[in-house]
Amino acid sequence: MRMTTLKQVLTADTLAYGVWSGLDDPIAAEITGRSGFDFVVVDLQHGFASMASAPAIMNALEHTPSAPVIRVPWNTPDLLMRALDLGAEGVIVPMVSTAAEARQAVTACRYAPAGNRSWGPLWTTARRHLVDVAEGDEKATCIAMIETAEGYANIDEIVRVEGLTAVYVGPNDLALSMGFGRVRFPESPDLQNVIERIVDVAHAGGIAVGVDCNGTPEIGHWRDYGVDFVISHTDTTLLVESSEAAARAARG
Repeated sequence: MRMTTLKQVLTADTLAYGVWSGLDDPIAAEITGRSGFDFVVVDLQHGFASMASAPAIMNALEHTPSAPVIRVPWNTPDLLMRALDLGAEGVIVPMVSTAAEARQAVTACRYAPAGNRSWGPLWTTARRHLVDVAEGDEKATCIAMIETAEGYANIDEIVRVEGLTAVYVGPNDLALSMGFGRVRFPESPDLQNVIERIVDVAHAGGIAVGVDCNGTPEIGHWRDYGVDFVISHTDTTLLVESSEAAARAARG
């Protein structure tokens, strides 16, 4: 049993580190979950896995020290409820652009009367550990991605949605939506200013905030700026980079 919940990890005083799980393979997920990251995000939006293959992947992550998270393909109650039923401690919800959309996501993560999540324990029943309603509501972590110009314009209202644990900045879509083009923040002072304002507003609103990083070099800036968590790598890029490095070393 994990002694620290995802919500505790994201709201601690130290930076939390996450990794994307994009491969549709439980063994790869378990290896990633044992590699030292605080949490692993199974990416059902852009990864190879699907809702059909997610149960085996989530079961594999259950046996690792890393907290299991799912990025759902879209902000619909059925996907959010299903992700939590499969064992995700948290859900990352893409393209949240308004307070109403954030509220919809939060509501799907809470049982009645606080929300509309349907009771369906699945893994907790199979593992002989039935989570009660209060524990389920407390554990479920709802993270809204801010990655549109509309989401940026509405950030002050979004962070005030009761029950929202964190916001997470997706710089790629955010840059495109803001009209900056396909750039990362080190190449665009305008994008950097936008992201830093999101961080400031989130902290002023009393919720955690994370930034998606393109590998290790970008982490330092956001660590120094005071963000609460980052996701900096994917299992696919880690496999590519380590394989290529091993092949180069083997050839001398």
